[in-house]
Amino acid sequence: MAKIIGWLQLKNMTLLQSFIFLCCLTLIMVMAVITLEFEWAERIRQRYADDSSVIGWVMPSLVTMVLLTVAVGIVLMALLFYRWKLKEPLGILMKASEKISANDLGFHLSYDSKDEMGELCRVFENMRGQLEKNYKALWRSAEERQQLNAIFAHDLRTPLSVLKGYSDFLTTYLPAKKISEEKLLDMVQTMKVHIVRLENYTEVMNSIQKLEDMQVLGRETDMHHLTSLLNESARQIAGQYAKSFDSSIAADSNKIAVDSHLVMQVFENLLANGARYASSRVNVHYRFCKGFFTFTVTDDGTGFSDEALQKAKLPFYRGEVGEAHAHHGLGLYICKVLCEKHEGGLQVENGSDGGGKVTASFFAELINS
Repeated sequence: MAKIIGWLQLKNMTLLQSFIFLCCLTLIMVMAVITLEFEWAERIRQRYADDSSVIGWVMPSLVTMVLLTVAVGIVLMALLFYRWKLKEPLGILMKASEKISANDLGFHLSYDSKDEMGELCRVFENMRGQLEKNYKALWRSAEERQQLNAIFAHDLRTPLSVLKGYSDFLTTYLPAKKISEEKLLDMVQTMKVHIVRLENYTEVMNSIQKLEDMQVLGRETDMHHLTSLLNESARQIAGQYAKSFDSSIAADSNKIAVDSHLVMQVFENLLANGARYASSRVNVHYRFCKGFFTFTVTDDGTGFSDEALQKAKLPFYRGEVGEAHAHHGLGLYICKVLCEKHEGGLQVENGSDGGGKVTASFFAELINS
């Protein structure tokens, strides 16, 4: 029976088709057995036609055997249906549910069947994959938030320590008038600088929170129109640093769907970084392939140090640059957050010629023009 069902590829039938097939198969088998039972009863009746005691129990026995045959057929059909259509997928789904309940999403569901149970397993696998993706994003966000808070707290210690030291100093010596007016004004000015620094840090943290909560609004746009806007912005930024600018493009479609404002924000940030550290030239290569819009900013500067390659995308990282005090070290971190909000990413490396190379990618749904 199992070989017959396998040969007929029962797994490729829908549940209804399988049920009807098993009903027909069971009905044929039951009718065959009942026919044999009637033949047996007829032979008994003919053999013992003159014996009324034997004839008396033949009919009740026949009815009982027919009923038992029908009951066995129904049970057999149910067992076969469960065995071939329900047991394996239900077992897979039960194990998957237990793993999900235990927050274990590192598994895959696989059930090779074209029926409703196979489709249910595929839908369940899609749900598991989406849950895994969401959990990873949530944990990554939580870890980055924890890291951001730790770095923020670390950077606050210096201005707070300075303010506390000056406060203690003024509390001790100001009542006794042991501080000259010039010294007092100098201390007040220094305290004011650190207070402004604290205000800037607070504003930066608030802006990062807003970035993480922002919504990405992807709209259809013309590829060449978008790159023209980016190139115009790049020329102005490069001109401010007295650097030359050049661009190239490779695309398999002229229509893409992106959040232009978000892309522009990332582009201007990366272009400004490239122009700042370039010796004389900044290049941008645009690319649209396999549903992703990317641009790569390269410069002819000294490139990233080994430490910068590891930490450039971390919040508040400023490296060893002399002008580090002029910014908070959030440029690449903000670009990373925005790219990930757009289901893309940010890659930092050194180019083959030694300069810096930063690639930003954005998921851009392909729209047939």
